[in-house]
Amino acid sequence: MNPSYSKEDEAFRAEVRAFIEAKLPPELAQRGRYDFHPHRDDQAAWTRILAEKGWSVPHWPVAHGGPGWNGVQRFIFEDEMRRAYAPTADRIGSELVAPVVYTFGSEAQRQAYLPGIRAGDTFWAQGFSEPGAGSDLSSLRTRAVRDGDHFVVSGQKTWTTEGHHADMIFLLVRTDPDVKPQAGISSLVVDLKTPGITRRPIWTLDEGLTVNEFFFDEVRVPVENLIGEPGQGWTHAKFLLGNERTNSAEVPHTRRDIAQLRQIARTERKNGRPLIEDPIFRAKLARIEIDTKSLEIAVLRALTSDGHGSASVASLVKVRGSELRQRVADLAVDALGDRGIAVNVDPHAEYRMVDREHGAAPTPGHGIGVAAKAMFRRATTIYGGANEIQRTLIAKTVLEL
Repeated sequence: MNPSYSKEDEAFRAEVRAFIEAKLPPELAQRGRYDFHPHRDDQAAWTRILAEKGWSVPHWPVAHGGPGWNGVQRFIFEDEMRRAYAPTADRIGSELVAPVVYTFGSEAQRQAYLPGIRAGDTFWAQGFSEPGAGSDLSSLRTRAVRDGDHFVVSGQKTWTTEGHHADMIFLLVRTDPDVKPQAGISSLVVDLKTPGITRRPIWTLDEGLTVNEFFFDEVRVPVENLIGEPGQGWTHAKFLLGNERTNSAEVPHTRRDIAQLRQIARTERKNGRPLIEDPIFRAKLARIEIDTKSLEIAVLRALTSDGHGSASVASLVKVRGSELRQRVADLAVDALGDRGIAVNVDPHAEYRMVDREHGAAPTPGHGIGVAAKAMFRRATTIYGGANEIQRTLIAKTVLEL
């Protein structure tokens, strides 16, 4: 069972691979190899290199500065990026916020926000979840009250991915409390240098910094920062989350993790023989590889349909993809045995964690970052809409239950 790639697709893959091999700085690939949380400087540096080639925003249409690639080409590009351990771009800005801006925003907003994303100069956060509104976003309470030429924003957002190094935030706010919940939500773009904003880090189980919480205390936001019309935020959120859930399948990342898992299994030994020869381990690995191939086909079908396919397809691939991410990470920890207990394992030194303040990389080794990755992967079935919620959506829209 293999996805079908044409000769043109394979030629495109060869072009992408050659470019990455020629242009990716080794130090960026080294940090990416150990799957540390992304450094903004690394992301920006690589985005600038891609921008010179016209490849920094692979999901965008030509009209807005993208390469105009089809779904298969975008998938191949992502696959080759993961294979080479290249830094991720600011995916929140390029893959989530930008499509909302160029689809629903004004021309002035496109001119204001898109160039900085494309060039890697402006990084974004997504302000959706709140302490009392996670998968049920319709219950959000952060409010924006019109005051002349400004909205005054007050409230709290949490689990804000990469918010610690963001310049801007795409915010869902309640602008009308007197209509049904979904109809009273609007979308605002907020400059994070605006007075009244407090951001705090949330250190996760893996000792990494990815998510944050934000507090908005009477923050004044210009009315021209409203995306679309008041009350359209729910439409924007569904559009954005459809993209996020399809992307959350992350098949290229899972394929890369499988390759790393194979390398671990060739190195680790069980009963005096390489672990890769153990029949029980091989059966677990084979099951994961088969499921990943199946998901790859499903994602390619979604990407080659009109947009990203239906909401139910996006939910389905998100559920399967997020669970696969966890299974691969957990099996890698199992493959390391006792050494899988440490957050970051260095086979040539004592166990030690990455320095969270300075981001210093420990001595290389095939076990570095494996346990930390497995810990962080607990979040994959939560972000982008918890899998329990996604299963309910699938039951209603596909099975009509």
